Amino acid sequence: MSTPTLEDGGDLLRIATAGSVDDGKSTLVGRLLFDTKSVLADQIDAVTKASVDRGMDTPDLSLLVDGLRAEREQGITIDVAYRYFATPARSFVLADTPGHVQYTRNTVSGASTAQLVILLVDARNGVVSQTRRHAAVMALLGVPRLVLAVNKIDLVDDPAEVFAEISAEFNEITRSLGYGAEQVVEIPVSALHGDNVAIRSENTPWYDGPTLIEHLETVPNEPDRRDVGFRFPVQYVIRPRTAEYPDYRGYAGQVAAGTVHVGDEVVVQPSGQRSRIAKIDTPDGELAAAHTGRSVTLLLEDDIDISRGDLLAAVTDAPEPAQQFTATVCWLGDKALRPGARLLLKHGTKTTPVIIGGLDVLFDEQHLALIDTPETVELNQIGRISLMTAEPIAADDYQVNRETGSFLLIDPQGGNTLGAGLIGDALEGLHLSSSALV
Repeated sequence: MSTPTLEDGGDLLRIATAGSVDDGKSTLVGRLLFDTKSVLADQIDAVTKASVDRGMDTPDLSLLVDGLRAEREQGITIDVAYRYFATPARSFVLADTPGHVQYTRNTVSGASTAQLVILLVDARNGVVSQTRRHAAVMALLGVPRLVLAVNKIDLVDDPAEVFAEISAEFNEITRSLGYGAEQVVEIPVSALHGDNVAIRSENTPWYDGPTLIEHLETVPNEPDRRDVGFRFPVQYVIRPRTAEYPDYRGYAGQVAAGTVHVGDEVVVQPSGQRSRIAKIDTPDGELAAAHTGRSVTLLLEDDIDISRGDLLAAVTDAPEPAQQFTATVCWLGDKALRPGARLLLKHGTKTTPVIIGGLDVLFDEQHLALIDTPETVELNQIGRISLMTAEPIAADDYQVNRETGSFLLIDPQGGNTLGAGLIGDALEGLHLSSSALV
């Protein structure tokens, strides 16, 4: 059987890693690449030489992914790195995210499009505060499946008992966050030695579940079951004005949701004007239809005013433009968020000034509690806030569609990303009991 590639449209699963510092994420990712033969021989030789120079007896597979010199010297990962590997059954895109709490923003970025996240814990330390934080972030982002990889299982005295205790505690957390039993799998591994990564380990006879690779290959790769109509944020207006194309007016972008066909009626938000799709262009020729994730140029039957940042949507369920809305935000700025802050909001391809209204609720992910009316939202905290934008935003609730339900808050002076937001009350979906209110 031939190995599917990213180019041929084979079965592709988007995954991400998360965990605390020194839990072994880089070693695990290196092991995945090594065991699936996704690295070149000269890379292995370079890693082997570097490992020998460090006085190690076996290759340090973390060096396959910690490419930055600063990371190699400090032994930490500080950025999101995307890795590609494949097995005969499936292709994978993996976002390797950092473990330090101050880089939670990178974890949010890496996991935002993941269909499955591998959460690592060190068997010697068990579930820690960062584990709880990452699990809460995954629940808020709507990541459908989690794998708890209990790493360094070879370094504890009673691995079976330790694994059972860690799994039970993690399951209690994920149940409170709204995950069902079928959405969470626990696997004991040793990334350094390869136990239960690609090969079932003889060192864990008490474990009868799948290896990590087996689970990644067989986990259902279900399409997004949220039924939402066509969404297309306009990224660029193409007007060549040449002798060959004197009247060409195309709207370039990527289909964020749904499917569009030639002849479909669409509405332009926020103006509310309507037209029909006259043509779907690509560099490879015209299409009869374009699906979610496809980058295309759309031409309309009518000559109407459309600019970057506008949204073309299905007329049957188009989002209503609004300037005031509620959102759940993960704050990523060093300076605390306070009511009245004036920032920039980037939604899709549109950027507009925004004023922060009230801070309604703060989520305490360590105790799975909600704290009413906080004075501030600090770095890496999650809260529900109200906002008012200078221009109307045509946004879906995040629970309806990820792409059109998410936004960024940006520093208007320095341009730094200060917050990642989800339209609507994502905290409501965490299934917290009333006793969790404090």
